[in-house]
Amino acid sequence: MIKIKTREEIELMRESALIVSKTLGMLAKEVKPGVTTLQLDKLAEEFIRDHGAIPGFLGLYDFPNTLCMSPNAQVVHGFPTNEPLKEGDIISIDCGALKNEFYGDHAYTFEVGEVSDDIKKLLKVTKESLYIGIRQFRAGNRVGDVGYAIQTYCENHGYGVVRELVGHGLGKKMHEGPEMPNYGKRGRGKKFKEGMTVAIEPMINMGTHRIKQLKDGWTILTRDGQPSAHFEHDVAIIDGKPELLSTFKYIYEALGIESDEEDEFRAKNLVD
Repeated sequence: MIKIKTREEIELMRESALIVSKTLGMLAKEVKPGVTTLQLDKLAEEFIRDHGAIPGFLGLYDFPNTLCMSPNAQVVHGFPTNEPLKEGDIISIDCGALKNEFYGDHAYTFEVGEVSDDIKKLLKVTKESLYIGIRQFRAGNRVGDVGYAIQTYCENHGYGVVRELVGHGLGKKMHEGPEMPNYGKRGRGKKFKEGMTVAIEPMINMGTHRIKQLKDGWTILTRDGQPSAHFEHDVAIIDGKPELLSTFKYIYEALGIESDEEDEFRAKNLVD
């Protein structure tokens, strides 16, 4: 079911989203060769609790950790482990937080040390496709408009767009309506309305779009073993237009990156 939010509820959601954004910013300084994803998971749980929130993934559908940690050919839903990250890896870190009864849900794919040019291009195109999709999340448009925009952009670069996993509505539940596929046809699907809040999250593979699931019941891998990238933002429709509730600002500050990519999606400077 699609839950329309009031302005007050959207501001509460922004608080939750920004806790996740700040958690990812904190982790950005820690992602390096030799660190384990279990160490990062522990840091994230402490950080979220210290900021007055509850880890949103921990225990959700019986998931055992605070973070979904998905390196290299893992697409999403990987478990943190004791295996150290290596130079040249990439790692999707997907994080959730629950505060004031509302969820934030936000992801970024990090480079571990120096990565290849092919990997850099995959990450760049995937992140660009996120904003291309967000641009279509406006009153009067439809779910298919977002999916079509993401799919077309990524497939034009020769990448595979995962079909089985999708973005979603977000609010007092981690997963609300509508589902937000990263593929589709323009003009199809649910119509967007003022006050809708969603998580848009392209999951893009360097090779085939086909995936497989490990026997653990969670971890999703590319079928051909090639790398996959994943970026996610929380977005609301305010005054008919998309406005970001989450931000990569804290990640960029930690990594020394300058970017104005989010400016068009902010009515005012709401990120402290």
